[in-house]
Amino acid sequence: MDCSPDNMDMIMNEMNMEKEMETEFNGFAQGDFVSDAHTTIGMASINDSKTTLTLNFKTDDGPKLLVYLSTDENSTDLVNLGDLKAISGNQDYVIPSNTDLNKYECCKHLLC
Repeated sequence: MDCSPDNMDMIMNEMNMEKEMETEFNGFAQGDFVSDAHTTIGMASINDSKTTLTLNFKTDDGPKLLVYLSTDENSTDLVNLGDLKAISGNQDYVIPSNTDLNKYECCKHLLC
């Protein structure tokens, strides 16, 4: 995968254009990814019924990539949603029904 700065700029421009064309968000929470250890662009959202986390993003490949909800950046309290299905595109993850999303700063800081 080409995650060069030029390619990432092109991808970011495409995603910004798509974002401008989207209708108003009506779910529980949404936010943009913030690159940390891996160059990552895109957004995540949680639906109104708080049952599904949807990722629409692109990131670097890694040895073992997981998706989880965490109360802090140190992952001291987390809910594992499973292995990352792909390093780009739209993908959905089921949020367990007993998950109290109010204790998470949902989509405030999406680090990769």
